[in-house]
Amino acid sequence: MSSVGQEQAETMGRPGQAGLWIKSRYWTPIGLNCLRTTEKTTSKQTAEVLETLFRTSIIVQVEVIQPALSILALSSRDSGIVPEDWRIANVVPLFKNGSRDNPALAGGRIEVTDFIGDVRDKEVVQKACQGVTCVIHTASVIDIWGYISNEELEAINVKGTQLLIETSIQQNVKCFIYTSSVEVVGPNARGDSICNGDEGTVYLGKLEFQYSRTKLAAEQLVLTSNGCLLPNGEQMVTCALRPMYIYGENSRFMVGHLDEGIINGNVLKRSSRKQALVNPVYVGNVAWAHISVARAMKDKGRKKVVGGKFYYITDDTPHMSYSDFNYEMMGPLGFTIPGKLQMPLLLMYFTTFMMEMLQFLLRPFIRYVPKTNRHLITMLNTKFTFTSHKAFNDFDYIPRYSWDVAKKRTTAWLASIVQHRRDILNKK
Repeated sequence: MSSVGQEQAETMGRPGQAGLWIKSRYWTPIGLNCLRTTEKTTSKQTAEVLETLFRTSIIVQVEVIQPALSILALSSRDSGIVPEDWRIANVVPLFKNGSRDNPALAGGRIEVTDFIGDVRDKEVVQKACQGVTCVIHTASVIDIWGYISNEELEAINVKGTQLLIETSIQQNVKCFIYTSSVEVVGPNARGDSICNGDEGTVYLGKLEFQYSRTKLAAEQLVLTSNGCLLPNGEQMVTCALRPMYIYGENSRFMVGHLDEGIINGNVLKRSSRKQALVNPVYVGNVAWAHISVARAMKDKGRKKVVGGKFYYITDDTPHMSYSDFNYEMMGPLGFTIPGKLQMPLLLMYFTTFMMEMLQFLLRPFIRYVPKTNRHLITMLNTKFTFTSHKAFNDFDYIPRYSWDVAKKRTTAWLASIVQHRRDILNKK
């Protein structure tokens, strides 16, 4: 296992260490986050919290989004200042260990309560959900390499979600938003492409990654829970958001690609063909989508529209291959990238197949995990793009950050860590 892969596995695959507002530089394992706001808290403040959590912590995921939820909160929490341009909508206040009249919550401050524990821990989940009106469930373990067992993925991603749903119902949680993934769709083993797909696009094929299967199972649990009767007589409203590949500050995946480029003499690895277009989405816009749908769930008319449905989340990031996207972000830092794959695609499949056979033969004796697998090659070389028109129509989702802003922020963050990453890698 490469040092990059090992670091990713250790960071993303550590089960049970999660928390509401986990202070972590990059990714954190499973977590529950509880956001407390006042009536003066604006939707932009809440989105900042979501944005940071999508980057550095988690609101009940270990995926990129969480930091976004948390960055929004960090500045407001520390300064107590409500940015004027955020005063564009109202968000239902969420309180933990406090009340609407608590002086400590005055002035538009955002407060976050930590619950360090396991998303599968019933006691922790019950404590976190007390008094909460809206749950944004972004906790999951990401693994597309095979570092984590299928049983562990199932226990965290599916059973953890089931527990959170059941607890939310018991605690009269009105709204439940699940952060799903475009990978619950595909691509399939044949590598059939999708160009500007939407929620009505039919796509056939078996999901190859256990991660994808567990995310889809969790999504279905959430959507089928829509309309569940709560003890107080109300009905819970649920929906799921399917963001594209999420990028932005503190992305653990981007750090991995950066490290590979450094190790390779400032040459990025080309693992996808130029024509294998995808449309990544900026972390801040994914966070904002959660706020937008949460606002819709407050509305009596719109909650009937969004309830029980899933939505693709995109923005104006240009369509390009995964490898060309990495170059777009890291090229300004002096990195280059080959124009073509290192070897023909069919040869890549054959080589990878041989590594998988070696993995199978060695399984009784040692644990060997190849750096790649055949389906990962398929995913990286399949055109797979979507639109978010339905999200705009149903809950007024409009990206808050343009491509220029997203690129500037992401590249600036990469520039701020590149020397540190070089120093770390030189010591290994």
